[in-house]
Amino acid sequence: MSTAAASPAEPASQQEVPRSRVILASLIGTTIEFYDFYIYATAAVAVFPALFFTGQDETAKLLASMATFGAAFIARPIGSIVFGHFGDKVGRKATLVGALLTMGIATFLIGLLPTYYQIGLWAPAMLTILRFCQGLGLGGEWSGAALLATEYAEEGKRARAAMWPQLGAPFGFILANGFMLLLTIAMGFTSLAAGDSLDHPFLVWGWRIPFIASIVMVAVGLYVRFKLEETPVFKQALEQDQKVKTPLTEAFKVAWWPMIQGTFIMLATYVLFYLMTAWILSFGIGKLESGGLGIPYRSFLIIQIITILFFAAMVPVSGWLADKYGRRSSQLVVTAGIILFGLSFGFLMDPAAVGTGEQANMGRIILFMAIGMTLMGLTFGSMSAYLPELFPTNVRYTASGISYNVASILGAALTPYAAVWLNANGGVGAVGLYLAGAGLLTFIFMAITHETKDVDLTTMSRKGE
Repeated sequence: MSTAAASPAEPASQQEVPRSRVILASLIGTTIEFYDFYIYATAAVAVFPALFFTGQDETAKLLASMATFGAAFIARPIGSIVFGHFGDKVGRKATLVGALLTMGIATFLIGLLPTYYQIGLWAPAMLTILRFCQGLGLGGEWSGAALLATEYAEEGKRARAAMWPQLGAPFGFILANGFMLLLTIAMGFTSLAAGDSLDHPFLVWGWRIPFIASIVMVAVGLYVRFKLEETPVFKQALEQDQKVKTPLTEAFKVAWWPMIQGTFIMLATYVLFYLMTAWILSFGIGKLESGGLGIPYRSFLIIQIITILFFAAMVPVSGWLADKYGRRSSQLVVTAGIILFGLSFGFLMDPAAVGTGEQANMGRIILFMAIGMTLMGLTFGSMSAYLPELFPTNVRYTASGISYNVASILGAALTPYAAVWLNANGGVGAVGLYLAGAGLLTFIFMAITHETKDVDLTTMSRKGE
């Protein structure tokens, strides 16, 4: 890969844009995007199987709902290509606005959808289409927010600066699940497994409120994004006429191997997170005959909200460790921890050991969730520095987005579905082995990838012809 000579971008402290505005713009966008994403994840377990799918087999309905959940992950690489094209050609700012609008409008419309009992098969079809659109938006959001943070960062502090958009994941999760928790308390909904009926007000209209209300957050996010300037690193690319005509073609030409590396570096992170959020909820509130623990929906939401705080607390720790010891070194240690955690599933969470229903050992469940969320924060926090640093400036949006979002297909789209099947057929220990296998793959690819802590972000690929 040839490079263009360039002086490093001036420190962010010397830029016209205040650092607080950059932090807010990168954080608020990902918070909104992840809020939208998690509202769907929660509903996919507790609401959609009952309202959008039919049949007597509860596992089959849950699997069908998880399949629509996975549709967004198929869309995310497409979103990274579409938005990455404009992000590398037009700029980070305008592209981030488009990504936020795509995600926000799709989420709002989900809140207005009629159910299967009103329009038949059109309901799950429309749900899947809007879920796909959610994926398109999030596919373009993460890369832009990560680049916004890293390309404004001071030298030696990139991972700590890049952790701000990563905090959007736990913050969005807390908002989404906190909203759902308050609604279920206010409306007296427990779960269908606990005897609530389809005529319950929460299932009739209450579940729609978080989807519709998201449009207010989108308006706030757009206001903040419009106040932003283009990043200094991308401005330098423009000044040196280093934009490429077709970022996707150029990315595959000069960065195909780093894209493969980035994809598998993210794999274990995705598997862990969607086991700890989407699958664990279905396992925790699932009926005993389906291999679940039979815990009331509201009780399990409280556990998730408590333990997600461990995730949020470890994100800045991850950024600090990555700046001090390097991305690769710190992530190798964390990934080894993820592998060991996967091997502990059978011991910690087997229904025979943890108990079910009212007899479930909540302390043991919280311990399990806290360990998983701690590891999640430690692995996720510095990824927004690690992945972008693998690529040159003029294809960075496209290439980092493709890596991040192809990993979402391998590590997230398949995970809730596979975990439901594995638990039904092999028990919770089989789910843990799935995580351990993903962790091993990630460990291998990290081990053969170079350290990126000190790379020059102003490096360009050769101009595309």
